[in-house]
Amino acid sequence: MKAIHLYALSILSGLILSLGWPMYGFPWLLFFGFVPLLFIEDHIQQNFHNFHKYSILKYSYVAFIVWNTLTTWWIWNSTIFGAIMAVLLNSLFMAVVFWLFHLSKKSFYSRSNAIYLLIIFWIAFEYLHLDWDLSWPWLNLGNGFANYTKWVQWYEFTGTLGGTFWILLLNILFFKLIKKILGKTEGSVSILSNSITALLVLTIPMIFSIILFSNYEESGESVEVIISQPNIDPYTEQYNTPVKEVIDKTLGIAEPLITEKTRFLVCPESALQESIWHHVAEESRSVVLIRRFLEKYPQVNIVIGASTFRLFEENEPPTRTARQFADVEKYYDAYNTALFINDSAPVGLYHKSKLVPGPEKMPFQRLLKPLQHLAFDLGGTVGSLGTSAERTVFSSKCGHYHVPAIICYESVYGNFTAEFVRNGANILFIITNDGWWDNTPGHQQHFLFAPLRAIETRRSIARSANTGISAFINQRGDILQTTEYWVPDAIKTTLQANTKFTFYVKHGDYIGRICTFLGIFLLLIALTASVINRDKLKPAK
Repeated sequence: MKAIHLYALSILSGLILSLGWPMYGFPWLLFFGFVPLLFIEDHIQQNFHNFHKYSILKYSYVAFIVWNTLTTWWIWNSTIFGAIMAVLLNSLFMAVVFWLFHLSKKSFYSRSNAIYLLIIFWIAFEYLHLDWDLSWPWLNLGNGFANYTKWVQWYEFTGTLGGTFWILLLNILFFKLIKKILGKTEGSVSILSNSITALLVLTIPMIFSIILFSNYEESGESVEVIISQPNIDPYTEQYNTPVKEVIDKTLGIAEPLITEKTRFLVCPESALQESIWHHVAEESRSVVLIRRFLEKYPQVNIVIGASTFRLFEENEPPTRTARQFADVEKYYDAYNTALFINDSAPVGLYHKSKLVPGPEKMPFQRLLKPLQHLAFDLGGTVGSLGTSAERTVFSSKCGHYHVPAIICYESVYGNFTAEFVRNGANILFIITNDGWWDNTPGHQQHFLFAPLRAIETRRSIARSANTGISAFINQRGDILQTTEYWVPDAIKTTLQANTKFTFYVKHGDYIGRICTFLGIFLLLIALTASVINRDKLKPAK
């Protein structure tokens, strides 16, 4: 094959993966997305004398740039610099993983079976990509079934990494099958055997999932929940609207739905922009107005997002995220916070802890601190937001219901969400502000990740999204009610507060931990084998 053919295959791989991605893609295509790349890798392997050792890095990078660009271009609406960096860096990380798979595969004697190294290395990458300064797991392969949750009810056992395993295994099986058919050197029995294997791997998980879906019965005590979607424009209104007007709009739109059975009112992320300081939170205008509202409805607990700040005490050492006042030598931390308010307890606080690299968190802050003002000019932030050390769970006034406030980007992380459940959450609340991305696939994809969290944890979800899609989701991942995009609204339903732990909640991303261990071990073996083989090829002195 000529270079143009290899580039065509690379672009084809990126297109297939993009066309398989939610919200409008069809996930069957994900089972073939890596097949063109595997043909490129196989061709370079068979003709290695004609290629540089970095050739596969070049071709795979093109594929992943196409995929990342076509599925996450909408970041552009929020930050141009962030969009460019997200596409270039995430594509590079993926290409490096594929390159390491290629180099390792060459070092193993049975190269036909060494192709399965791709599964181990890729899952290890997705797992490690969940928890570092440049974390961006939006395109973790298992997320691709977000719009087809009946297929993946078994995520309650594996999490989304189980979906990644399924996709990659089928890509390898279909690659082997197509290669045998095109090669015309294998007998019909071998081709039939490979076809049956691929068909079984494809259908058995789906059949198992449909059985789980059909037989699952929700459990737990019922609770009435209201969601408020005030639709305050984050670009033109959110930071300029008077406090009372924000409160009146956010609570007023939901008030007609409140009954004696209502226990929770869930409001969106960043709804309050009063600059609430922790040490005087109770005296803030927003909290006073909310408490005044609750005098009429003492049975209701309110969850609402805010920007809050903590002043450091005298002689208290500043944290890594601390900011200094311009005119005095004092420090403070800034937070993206969820407030939990009822008429009897002090205000509860939880600070967003999975921060978006760039807009909310300066990656590798100690190293890049001199560049933080440049990051601000290009769409980032000066410094980083503070976070909560624990996954806080709030208890209702009656004590029967225990809820977290999962803030925006945090809902993309399966095991992170499961931590709230391990801490006692029996319903999940997600609060977000998706208007930054305008009416693009960005807010739609973000919304569809929520049903995956419901399946993994078997927890009902109430999702309040200012300027996005608010919704109720049951324990099977069924979407019960939704609001329209960019329309002020309030919705109400009864959810069930489940207390049982799924296998995934108990064990987390165990597939990722196993693959990371195996990946490091096998990479060391491949490196050792490569050094030994290179020494054997050296001429004797």
